[in-house]
Amino acid sequence: MAPEPKEGRPPIAKRATRPLPPADDAIQAWSRPLAPVKDLDEVARRYPGRKLTLDGERNQLEFYGTPDRPNAFAMDSLEFFFLIAQYFREALPLRLILLLIACQRAGGRIHLTQEEMATVLDVSRTKATEALQEIMGHGIAFKVKRGVYQFNPPFSYRAAEFIPGTETAGGKPEYIRVEQHETLTTIRKDATLPELVRYPSLEHMRKAIEDLRKKRSEQRAKRRLEREARQEEGMLQ
Repeated sequence: MAPEPKEGRPPIAKRATRPLPPADDAIQAWSRPLAPVKDLDEVARRYPGRKLTLDGERNQLEFYGTPDRPNAFAMDSLEFFFLIAQYFREALPLRLILLLIACQRAGGRIHLTQEEMATVLDVSRTKATEALQEIMGHGIAFKVKRGVYQFNPPFSYRAAEFIPGTETAGGKPEYIRVEQHETLTTIRKDATLPELVRYPSLEHMRKAIEDLRKKRSEQRAKRRLEREARQEEGMLQ
């Protein structure tokens, strides 16, 4: 007597190997999911006109930059940005603040002359100086010496920057690091600096924004009443 067939799942068909896209079909290649490369020689033979390169793993604190502007790790206060966007009514002070932030070195130092600031922003030196004086008047930055300024650490601070050239020396990139609390301590000990620099606060900006909005609201209400009075006068005539 022949044995009865065993019950069970039907055999699973083997998945067909996904064919590689044609070497000249870029659109089809982009539409397919990526697969791990097991044999670089095979890839090189398939794409003889392409140059294959292998890149290294991105290191900690490594960002895009240029040789003259080392990559860096920075800390910025979002509340500071939020308030200055409302406080400054003109574009130049805001542009200058962004320039000072972008040009910080480790420790928050900015090596820029007023002439260089004016050149980068494409304005006259007089306008650049006026904007800089306004910014420093709020304790945002202060002058250390000619051509050197310091951004106030609670608002924006560049904590570290890598030393150019160390990333190609065979080891890991080396960094210069200046702790924020150390810079704050140094600034607060300097009695020659203005109080708003030593103990920075944004409260005066918040108050100024509230006062400005209140004043504008009163002006709008006054104009509305004047417009309604003119309309009523015209109807009476």
